[in-house]
Amino acid sequence: MTADLRVTSSAFGQNETIPTSAAHTDAGGQNLSPQLAWSQGPPDTKSFAISCWDPDAPTTVGFCHWIRFGIGPDIHKLDEADEAVGSDGFTDWGESRYGGMAPPAGDPPHRYQFTVYALDVASPGFDATTTYAKFRFMIKDHVVASGSLIGLFGVEG
Repeated sequence: MTADLRVTSSAFGQNETIPTSAAHTDAGGQNLSPQLAWSQGPPDTKSFAISCWDPDAPTTVGFCHWIRFGIGPDIHKLDEADEAVGSDGFTDWGESRYGGMAPPAGDPPHRYQFTVYALDVASPGFDATTTYAKFRFMIKDHVVASGSLIGLFGVEG
Protein backbone atom coordinates (compact mmCIF):
# COMPACT_ATOMS: atom_id res chain seq x y z
CA MET A 1 0.00 0.00 0.00
CA THR A 2 1.25 3.46 -0.84
CA ALA A 3 1.26 6.53 1.37
CA ASP A 4 -0.90 9.57 0.68
CA LEU A 5 0.34 12.92 -0.59
CA ARG A 6 -1.67 16.08 0.02
CA VAL A 7 -2.05 18.01 -3.26
CA THR A 8 -3.24 21.63 -3.30
CA SER A 9 -3.39 24.60 -5.66
CA SER A 10 -3.59 28.33 -5.07
CA ALA A 11 -5.78 28.48 -8.20
CA PHE A 12 -8.61 26.14 -7.12
CA GLY A 13 -9.68 23.80 -4.32
CA GLN A 14 -10.93 20.23 -4.29
CA ASN A 15 -13.97 19.93 -6.61
CA GLU A 16 -13.85 23.67 -7.36
CA THR A 17 -13.74 25.38 -10.76
CA ILE A 18 -10.33 25.56 -12.44
CA PRO A 19 -9.58 29.09 -13.71
CA THR A 20 -9.93 29.80 -17.42
CA SER A 21 -6.20 30.61 -17.61
CA ALA A 22 -5.54 26.84 -17.31
CA ALA A 23 -7.97 25.98 -20.12
CA HIS A 24 -6.81 25.26 -23.65
CA THR A 25 -6.88 28.11 -26.16
CA ASP A 26 -9.65 26.16 -27.97
CA ALA A 27 -11.81 26.83 -24.88
CA GLY A 28 -10.85 30.49 -24.52
CA GLY A 29 -8.01 29.91 -22.07
CA GLN A 30 -4.30 30.65 -21.99
CA ASN A 31 -3.15 27.00 -21.73
CA LEU A 32 -1.15 27.68 -18.56
CA SER A 33 -0.61 24.78 -16.17
CA PRO A 34 -2.01 25.71 -12.74
CA GLN A 35 0.10 26.17 -9.64
CA LEU A 36 0.35 22.89 -7.69
CA ALA A 37 1.91 22.00 -4.34
CA TRP A 38 2.24 18.68 -2.54
CA SER A 39 3.41 17.25 0.74
CA GLN A 40 6.75 15.56 1.26
CA GLY A 41 7.05 11.98 0.04
CA PRO A 42 8.28 8.99 2.05
CA PRO A 43 12.05 8.70 2.71
CA ASP A 44 12.54 6.41 -0.32
CA THR A 45 11.18 9.06 -2.75
CA LYS A 46 13.66 9.61 -5.60
CA SER A 47 11.43 11.77 -7.81
CA PHE A 48 7.92 13.10 -8.33
CA ALA A 49 5.71 12.89 -11.41
CA ILE A 50 2.39 14.58 -12.23
CA SER A 51 -0.51 13.71 -14.50
CA CYS A 52 -3.71 15.51 -15.40
CA TRP A 53 -6.44 13.22 -16.70
CA ASP A 54 -10.08 13.88 -17.63
CA PRO A 55 -12.15 10.73 -16.93
CA ASP A 56 -15.27 12.45 -18.33
CA ALA A 57 -13.94 13.02 -21.85
CA PRO A 58 -16.23 11.53 -24.52
CA THR A 59 -13.81 8.70 -25.30
CA THR A 60 -13.65 5.20 -23.91
CA VAL A 61 -10.44 5.95 -21.99
CA GLY A 62 -10.65 9.58 -20.85
CA PHE A 63 -8.17 12.23 -22.01
CA CYS A 64 -4.65 12.95 -20.78
CA HIS A 65 -3.84 16.66 -20.52
CA TRP A 66 -0.42 16.51 -18.87
CA ILE A 67 2.42 14.23 -17.86
CA ARG A 68 5.36 15.81 -16.01
CA PHE A 69 8.20 13.68 -14.64
CA GLY A 70 11.77 13.99 -13.41
CA ILE A 71 10.83 16.37 -10.59
CA GLY A 72 13.44 16.15 -7.83
CA PRO A 73 12.51 14.72 -4.42
CA ASP A 74 13.22 18.07 -2.74
CA ILE A 75 10.71 19.97 -4.92
CA HIS A 76 7.17 20.26 -3.56
CA LYS A 77 5.51 22.77 -5.86
CA LEU A 78 5.26 24.02 -9.41
CA ASP A 79 4.29 27.61 -10.13
CA GLU A 80 1.74 28.45 -12.81
CA ALA A 81 3.13 27.70 -16.29
CA ASP A 82 6.40 26.41 -14.76
CA GLU A 83 8.31 24.71 -17.56
CA ALA A 84 11.72 24.86 -15.84
CA VAL A 85 11.20 21.86 -13.54
CA GLY A 86 11.06 18.31 -14.93
CA SER A 87 10.14 17.13 -18.42
CA ASP A 88 6.84 16.51 -20.18
CA GLY A 89 5.45 13.35 -21.75
CA PHE A 90 3.09 13.05 -24.73
CA THR A 91 -0.51 14.09 -24.07
CA ASP A 92 -3.71 13.30 -25.93
CA TRP A 93 -3.40 16.77 -27.49
CA GLY A 94 -0.54 15.26 -29.50
CA GLU A 95 2.15 17.38 -27.85
CA SER A 96 4.82 16.97 -25.19
CA ARG A 97 3.60 19.85 -23.03
CA TYR A 98 0.69 20.84 -20.82
CA GLY A 99 -2.58 20.94 -22.74
CA GLY A 100 -5.44 22.62 -20.91
CA MET A 101 -9.09 21.77 -20.55
CA ALA A 102 -11.50 22.01 -23.48
CA PRO A 103 -14.56 19.84 -22.85
CA PRO A 104 -17.28 19.83 -25.50
CA ALA A 105 -19.55 22.87 -25.21
CA GLY A 106 -22.71 22.04 -23.33
CA ASP A 107 -21.25 19.05 -21.44
CA PRO A 108 -21.61 19.19 -17.69
CA PRO A 109 -18.32 20.35 -16.15
CA HIS A 110 -15.66 17.66 -16.50
CA ARG A 111 -13.48 16.46 -13.60
CA TYR A 112 -9.74 16.99 -14.05
CA GLN A 113 -7.58 14.83 -11.81
CA PHE A 114 -4.18 16.34 -11.07
CA THR A 115 -2.28 13.45 -9.49
CA VAL A 116 1.18 13.69 -7.96
CA TYR A 117 3.16 10.46 -7.66
CA ALA A 118 6.19 9.94 -5.40
CA LEU A 119 8.44 7.41 -7.14
CA ASP A 120 11.25 5.23 -5.78
CA VAL A 121 13.28 5.85 -8.96
CA ALA A 122 14.61 9.05 -10.54
CA SER A 123 13.10 8.04 -13.91
CA PRO A 124 11.94 4.65 -15.13
CA GLY A 125 12.90 5.58 -18.70
CA PHE A 126 10.41 8.33 -19.53
CA ASP A 127 10.94 10.65 -22.49
CA ALA A 128 8.96 13.16 -24.57
CA THR A 129 7.13 10.31 -26.36
CA THR A 130 5.87 8.70 -23.14
CA THR A 131 2.07 8.48 -23.37
CA TYR A 132 -0.29 8.32 -20.38
CA ALA A 133 -0.79 4.56 -20.81
CA LYS A 134 2.95 3.93 -20.99
CA PHE A 135 3.55 6.30 -18.06
CA ARG A 136 1.03 4.47 -15.86
CA PHE A 137 2.51 1.10 -16.86
CA MET A 138 6.08 2.22 -16.16
CA ILE A 139 5.31 3.64 -12.70
CA LYS A 140 3.06 0.82 -11.46
CA ASP A 141 5.80 -0.83 -9.38
CA HIS A 142 7.50 2.42 -8.35
CA VAL A 143 4.79 4.54 -6.68
CA VAL A 144 5.52 4.96 -2.96
CA ALA A 145 2.93 7.70 -2.40
CA SER A 146 0.31 9.58 -4.41
CA GLY A 147 -2.43 12.12 -4.06
CA SER A 148 -4.93 13.90 -6.30
CA LEU A 149 -6.61 17.25 -6.56
CA ILE A 150 -9.76 17.26 -8.67
CA GLY A 151 -10.89 20.45 -10.36
CA LEU A 152 -13.94 21.14 -12.53
CA PHE A 153 -14.19 22.91 -15.86
CA GLY A 154 -16.96 23.31 -18.41
CA VAL A 155 -17.77 25.36 -21.48
CA GLU A 156 -21.26 26.79 -21.86
CA GLY A 157 -23.07 25.59 -24.95
